[in-house]
This record gives sequence, C-alpha cells and structure tokens, in this order.
Amino acid sequence: MNTTILAATVSGLLSGLSLIVAIGAQNAFVLRQGIAGDRVGVVVAICAVSDLLLIVAGVLGVGALVESRPGLLRVITGAGAAYLVWFGVRSLLSARHPQALGSGAPVRGSAALTAVALTWLNPHVYLDTVLMLGNLSTAHGPTGRWWFGAGAGVASVVWFTALGYAAHLASRWLARPRVWQGIEIAIGLVMFALAAMLLRSTF
Repeated sequence: MNTTILAATVSGLLSGLSLIVAIGAQNAFVLRQGIAGDRVGVVVAICAVSDLLLIVAGVLGVGALVESRPGLLRVITGAGAAYLVWFGVRSLLSARHPQALGSGAPVRGSAALTAVALTWLNPHVYLDTVLMLGNLSTAHGPTGRWWFGAGAGVASVVWFTALGYAAHLASRWLARPRVWQGIEIAIGLVMFALAAMLLRSTF
C-alpha cells in the first residue's frame, strides 16, 4: 500500500471515528441493547451496514444532490425529530419502573425496526456520512476517495461492534435497576436535545 492510499485510509478512519463517537440516537440505542443483551448482533449489523451504504453514497457524491433539495432535508428532519421525541418519551416512561428493567429486558416492538428508524430517519446521519464524509473524501482524488471511504467504513464497523459488545460485557454492573433507570433518563433527555437541535438548525 503506497503512502497516498495509506494517508487516505487513515484520514477516513480518523474522520469516521471523530463523527461517529459523538453521542447520538444510534449510539444510545446500541448502548441500550448491549446492556439489555437483546439482539445485539442484529442491531450492530444494521447500524454498521447502514453507515457503510451512506458512506458509499457520500463518496459517490449524493451529498450534493441532497444539498440541492432543501425541501427533502426538511421532510427527513421533521420525521426524524418526531421519532426522536417519541423514543425519548418511551425511555422516560420506562425509567419510571426500574424494577422491571435489567439485563435481558427487551425493547418494546422490533429492535431491528427501531435500529433502522433511528438510522434512516435521523438527519444527523446524513449530515455526517453523506455530506461531511462525502465532501472530505473529494480531497483525496478519484481513487483516494474510495480508500478514504473504506477507512470511514472500518471506523463505523469497529465502533458499533465495540460499543454493543462492551456494553453487553458490562451489563452485570450497568443493568442494575437504579443504574438502568439513570441510563433510560439520560437516553430520553439526549433524544429530546437531538430533536430540538435538528428542528432549530433546519426550520
């Protein structure tokens, strides 16, 4: 691997990590499922594969199309904010009954569908992967941008896998009723904050 390819790949890896590690709807849900031990592999796979598809779209230049259609972004933002508020309310309601929570407590409904919704209805995901990473990839040229995208993809897979399974390994301590209650409250507040930020930045 020559230095140009290596530089593009490392740049993509570091850029991907810097964007994905920040707390968000995806990370909060993966953390929750990891602690609960509920379909961790499925949730991790959905988030990672979704990110890979969006990174590819960004490298292909789909970000420019999204930027040229502000109306589309507003629709996605509105739907995403509504879903985040609903998820936040659900987390706060769950926190009212900590004795019913703990390792192995399943998320209501389908974990897979929730992971899909929190990814594809979240405008932050498009801004980070399609727009930001897509724009950054162009600096590496026609070939280098794909190595940049590969590095960002590796970052996504490694991060979601580490987050989900590390949370699962730590579930013995994190799944205690009072700790779990605090996590549910924190997740609910994060969802509300993200929804407010989305609406304020778009409308």
